[in-house]
Amino acid sequence: MFQTLLNKQKKHIDFFFRELELDSCEHLVKKVCACKGVIFFSGIGKSGFIAQKLAATMMSMGTKAAFLSPTDALHGDLGMVGEEDLLFLLSKSGETDELLELLPYLRLKGVAIIALTSNRDSRLVKGADDSIFLPCIGELCPFDLAPTTSSELQLLFGHLLAVAVMETKGISLLEFASNHPGGRIGKRASLKVKEMMLDSTEAPLCSPERRLEEVLIDFSEKRCGCLVVIDKDKKLKGIFTDGDLRRALQAKGDKVLRERLGDLMNEAPKAIDIEASAWDAMKLMESDQKHPTMVLPVIETDKVVGVIKMHDLIQAGL
Repeated sequence: MFQTLLNKQKKHIDFFFRELELDSCEHLVKKVCACKGVIFFSGIGKSGFIAQKLAATMMSMGTKAAFLSPTDALHGDLGMVGEEDLLFLLSKSGETDELLELLPYLRLKGVAIIALTSNRDSRLVKGADDSIFLPCIGELCPFDLAPTTSSELQLLFGHLLAVAVMETKGISLLEFASNHPGGRIGKRASLKVKEMMLDSTEAPLCSPERRLEEVLIDFSEKRCGCLVVIDKDKKLKGIFTDGDLRRALQAKGDKVLRERLGDLMNEAPKAIDIEASAWDAMKLMESDQKHPTMVLPVIETDKVVGVIKMHDLIQAGL
């Protein structure tokens, strides 16, 4: 049964993608970006819940937005709305009484009205300044009554609109992060490598001429699981990890202790720039799932200035 429902919903969503009028969507993105006031979303029932979600999403992406309850609007909340604002009215049928009742009062306020419906000939479309038709051939509900597919299409379109506006406005990662200071999103967007790294005094750095037996104390005491090999100009030459140590001991026994790090190291290690985000560092470490990296050398103007550890990134909640 579940597979049958998946196939049915896929058919509905495919129809929406085929029939959505892209020119109207592009025009709407420009209209939203040009709005000097607040982008309001309003609806009743399930459409009301979608309207609340879209207002929250739009706001989190850097556009002033809010949900307007149609019922509360008729009892005082219309005071929030002004002529510089834009209001989306969500209704599958476009015949929702509470929204239709609002229309004349919205016109008195001078707010621009956009209808989001799946009925081109509805009274809501005729009463709005502009409209977007959301193509819907039916609900997933077996009686074609409960708002299932139609609600999903409202949410899908709203998310497309929010991201399109965000990209058109050129919202930067820093601006996005400023709206999400708490939780994992904020940390991923705002934490920098330079804030999480161990500097050169704490990092296990050594030259390629040093013998392994000479640097074992640093290897152990600095607890990074590696030695970062640099030349006299502090440029990265390679890395020697605890995994490399185990393999070398298995292959050569204790003779390996007298070998130079330059002969033992991996000459093509990954590294990260000091100005990169900590999230970028974590993604780089996890880029090879079969051989994850636990420590990355940190580079500034071609010189090694420290290391960043996977353990510290996980501890930070990334």
